[in-house]
Amino acid sequence: MPHKGIILMFTNQTVIIPILIGLIVLMIIWLARTEWRLRRLMRGKSGNDLEGTIREIEKHINGLDSSRKDIENYLTNVEKRLKHGGRSVGVVRFNPFKDAGGSGNQSFAVALLNEEEDGVVFSSLYSRDRVSVFAKPIVAGKSENELTEEEKTAMEKARASARKN
Repeated sequence: MPHKGIILMFTNQTVIIPILIGLIVLMIIWLARTEWRLRRLMRGKSGNDLEGTIREIEKHINGLDSSRKDIENYLTNVEKRLKHGGRSVGVVRFNPFKDAGGSGNQSFAVALLNEEEDGVVFSSLYSRDRVSVFAKPIVAGKSENELTEEEKTAMEKARASARKN
């Protein structure tokens, strides 16, 4: 029955008192450390000030969330408008009277297209006697009017410009 000796040793008051004193010292150290950490957290503030500060931070966070939503809505609207605005341009200069000579590359075709390939093609035919200007609407990359080779080339350049962006 060696266990009786161990039990007697722990029931002896001379052993129990130092153990309890050691536990009390450890608890005091733990309490002091916790108090020090709490004071560091509340440095220069009272408990009410800290709570007020937390509430103020919460208000700022809610304000930021509201601002973020407003910005997202604004950017969505901007993106919608940009899709419908002219974004890509293609320009071709040419001489429609190559065999007749004279006018040089003063004539041109310009294609202005948006992301959905809606837009317009402007053409100008220059001769010594006059300048003629034509506009042909473009819807979904097609025109109801027949396009010249130069106008088709201008549209291809506009599409290539859109792919780069």
